[in-house]
Amino acid sequence: MAIIAENDILTLCATLFGLAWFGFWTDSHPFGRKTSGALWVILGGVLLSNFHVTPFNAVVYGFVMEYMVPLAIPLLLFKADLRKIFRESGAVMVTFLVASCGTVAAAILGLYLIDLGEAGPEVAGVFASGYIGGTMNFVAVAQAVDMDLGLFSVAIGANSVVSVMALMLLLTIPSISLLRRWLPSPIMDNADPTANADQVAESGSKMKLTHITGALCLSFVICAASFQLTAEFAISQYAILFVTGFAIILANSTPRLFSRLEGEFEIGMLIMYLFFAAIGLSTNVTSFIDSALHLFFYSLSLVVLHFILILSVAKLMKFDLAEALVGSAAALVGPGPTAALASSRGWKTLVMPGIMCGIFGYVIANFIGVSMTRLLS
Repeated sequence: MAIIAENDILTLCATLFGLAWFGFWTDSHPFGRKTSGALWVILGGVLLSNFHVTPFNAVVYGFVMEYMVPLAIPLLLFKADLRKIFRESGAVMVTFLVASCGTVAAAILGLYLIDLGEAGPEVAGVFASGYIGGTMNFVAVAQAVDMDLGLFSVAIGANSVVSVMALMLLLTIPSISLLRRWLPSPIMDNADPTANADQVAESGSKMKLTHITGALCLSFVICAASFQLTAEFAISQYAILFVTGFAIILANSTPRLFSRLEGEFEIGMLIMYLFFAAIGLSTNVTSFIDSALHLFFYSLSLVVLHFILILSVAKLMKFDLAEALVGSAAALVGPGPTAALASSRGWKTLVMPGIMCGIFGYVIANFIGVSMTRLLS
């Protein structure tokens, strides 16, 4: 019996927002930036529920999972201007596309290396989407393919740990002299790591209420239209894809208008962290501990195969090692860490291409993940 009852909506809401705050707080500190605040949100929720402070099931969790996650997707995609992405990404886009194809191939090959049972197609699609786009895509595809919540919690935990390992490897590779000789990089040779400090500093978003309320209203309209349309044609399981598609169409029909929005991305991230909190709180560790090790090794094998392919293709096609790593990072860890990687190494010309490719990953990953699951099932 939990200390907080499942019908104590206000206290559970306080808990959800408290965990989300904790996640953002860790993201602002070095240890959080190295491990991801999302991981700490989930871990905090798991500890609270498994020590019987909170219940495993509650109406408020279901509301966040069913209605809030679709709402967040347009908010996170309103600035995905595809023309700008292709115009500014340059050669990095080629390596990103190779990296994405490598991720898909590795996700499928991993199923033959590690037996994941009936959940294998779902796991492959969800992990592929996460390593092509980001956490948003991981969550969206898991919801679209109706992945079991307990399995999802274990999966995103494994994904978070392996993503940290992948980022550490991306930061380490430029220092490996043997690899530098095998894959020459004029960009690395001419880099000035001391000249990066303010190159990619964020300007600081202002929370304008007219912008936020307008963006939320439009996001609700997109979600309502998508869910009604898919229900009409009896394809409700694809509602998330319709939400993604409508958001991308709108973002690219009036890119100047959406580029002026301020605060909508932050609201989208808040909703995602509330979702992570709900997942953590609804996870019974003892029921799903057997799945954790399998998913960790599956995720690890996917990343290892990804690196082997991207480095082999870079050698074969004579790509610059720096471009190959930035394209790989855009797929594996998303635009933010990719910008940090490029700027910390002084690869100034690769900062914006890395960000653009990471955003493009957000755009395509939902469709790839769901398609993979359907084809493998």
